[in-house]
Amino acid sequence: MNRTEKEEVINQLHELMAKAKAAILAEPKGLDVATVTGLRKKFRDAKIDYKIVKNTLAQRAAKGTPVEPLVEKFVGPTALIMSYDDVVSPAKILVDFAKDRENFAIRTAVVEGQVIDVNGVKALAKMPGLQELRGTIAMMIAQPATKLARMIGTPGQQLAQVLNARKDQLGKA
Repeated sequence: MNRTEKEEVINQLHELMAKAKAAILAEPKGLDVATVTGLRKKFRDAKIDYKIVKNTLAQRAAKGTPVEPLVEKFVGPTALIMSYDDVVSPAKILVDFAKDRENFAIRTAVVEGQVIDVNGVKALAKMPGLQELRGTIAMMIAQPATKLARMIGTPGQQLAQVLNARKDQLGKA
């Protein structure tokens, strides 16, 4: 890789790191191509970037970004996982993936400017994701509206029942 290619990679990484709300570093050792492809697909479906990075380039790209506190952790084989929206989803995917594999290790992460360790990533994975929270909020908002509609409809229903009962009484007499 020549100098201009390196600078281009650094600039692209810098742009991605600058807009990342969460960045997780992992150590992907001994994974076969099919396994990595499956992991990449999970991340792609969740709109999360998964990149195997060259440490020296990543260290330079991280300067002046929220990922900068992790610069000294760019050692050995490094996978960089970045999320730009939901900070919980990448942790959930990684923790689920890593639990079955001894050779895949989560190193550290930075979430909204806070550096967290492996245990912090695991704790983050247990939290509800952005989609789950949105669903819960939508349910909470819809619930009062449903109750209101039911309450508004109840007097009309009761009136119809009273009229039907009166009609039945008159029909029998």
